[in-house]
Parts: sequence; structure tokens; C-alpha cells
Amino acid sequence: MTGILLALLAAVSWGSIVFVSNKLGGDEDSQTLGTTIGALLFAIAVFIYKRPDLSSLIWIVGFISGLFWSLGQKNQFGAVRYLGVAKTAPMSTGLQLIGTTFFGVFIFKEWETRMSVIIGIAALVLIIAGAVLTSLNQEKDKDKSKSLKKGFLVLLLSTAGFVGYVVLIRWFNIDGWAAILPQAIGMLTGAVLLTIREKPYNKYAVRNIITGLMWSTGNLGLLLALPKIGVATSFSLSQTGIVISTIGGLFFLNERKSKKQVWMVLLGCLLIIAGGVLLGVTKR
Repeated sequence: MTGILLALLAAVSWGSIVFVSNKLGGDEDSQTLGTTIGALLFAIAVFIYKRPDLSSLIWIVGFISGLFWSLGQKNQFGAVRYLGVAKTAPMSTGLQLIGTTFFGVFIFKEWETRMSVIIGIAALVLIIAGAVLTSLNQEKDKDKSKSLKKGFLVLLLSTAGFVGYVVLIRWFNIDGWAAILPQAIGMLTGAVLLTIREKPYNKYAVRNIITGLMWSTGNLGLLLALPKIGVATSFSLSQTGIVISTIGGLFFLNERKSKKQVWMVLLGCLLIIAGGVLLGVTKR
């Protein structure tokens, strides 16, 4: 029961990030910078408490992983400008699941049986269908179509960053506790490099430190859940948080257009969550 609650903590924390950062204000540059500052503060506190051994490999891999994360997070925030929170959250989650699954299958050989292949393919179909449903526009508007294309391209760049962030740690088998501080330093360094031209040092960056603390809380929750309930269950539960940002965008950020569109987005979320759960089953 404790493990499930910890995994749900990750889902709530991560699922709220895009919505909360939007409410706190600022553009993607100040949001990214503030988030990484909050993550670094949290990482320092965890490091002082846990005192993990940090080798040169852990420092290098963790730092590069953090750079990838900053690329992913900046562009996820940037996609909101074109798509809104309600579409960005489920589409981003779906693309990340597809990306990490690709590496899991072809690089880490996680689908070892015929049944896992069948389940995995079914999961990918659900995820793709969900992403398509959340991206559909009810009205035929050229400007909206252009925004959708731009937003999708930004999300592809975001996905590359997030997938690189996860895959690097898995590739080198870096312990999660040990990776937190090097990752956070890499995240802040990447955020500064990506945003320095826009001078994001403002009150919105300070506000979004809260976003960084939320992300770090979710990250820690998942790390603690892994040994208790396993990768499959904890990973799947952590994906359910997209519902929070999606509903937040639809009902609290006034992104609703019509009842039909609301139901399409919510159905898309459910399909992506179902796909994530099935992917978790393949990792048993």
C-alpha cells in the first residue's frame, strides 16, 4: 500500500507541473529556469540527507542526463503556447511512452516473449489513438492547424530531451539516489544555456521554484516506490497524472471549446493511460 501511495505521489506531482507552472505565470524560459532552481535546492537537501557515493561516471552521466531534461522541459513548456495545457500534457506523455518503449524494446530487449510483444503493440496502438484524439481540432481553422503543427514539432524536440534523460540513466545503470544531484546541476546548467538570451531572471522564475520542488517530490516518490512495488506498477501509476493537467487546462484555464472536444480529449487521456498500464505489464 505504501508503494502505491508513493507512485501516486509521483503521478500527482508530475501531472500537475504543466498546469501549475501555467498558473504561476511566465514564459517557457522563466518557467524552465525556476523549475531547475527548485530541483537543485531539493537535490542538495536529499544529498545532505542520503550522502550517496558519487563516482566520476555518475557525475558525468547524471550531468548530461540533466542537460537532456532541461531541453525536454523547456520545449514542453513552449508547446503550451501553441497547444494549450489540455493538449500538451497527454500528447507529451504519449510521445514519451512511445520513445522510451522504442529504446526498451530494441536496445534493452525488454519484450522477451510473444505475449509481451502482443501486449506492447496493443499498448502502442492505444497510446497513438489517444494522442490523435487529444490533438484533433473540431473547427477547421488554418491558424489552429499551423499552431498544431508547430506545437507537435516542439513536442518532438521535448520528447527527445525527456527520452535521453531517462535512457542515459538506464544505459549506465546509475542509482537513482546518486543521480539526483548531478542531474539537478545539469538541469540548471542546461536551463541557463537555453534561456540566457531571453534574460529569464524575473519574478516568474522565482515563482516557478515551486514547480521544481513539485517535480523533485514526484521523482523521489517514484524512486522510493520502485523497490516496493516494482518498475511495472510504479511506472504505470506515474503516468496517470496527465489527467490533472488535462482537466486543469479544460476547466480552470478556460481551454474548452465544445463538449465534443472535451470528451475527445478526456477519452484520449484514458487511452494513453491504458496504454501506459499495458506497457507496465510488459516490463514485469
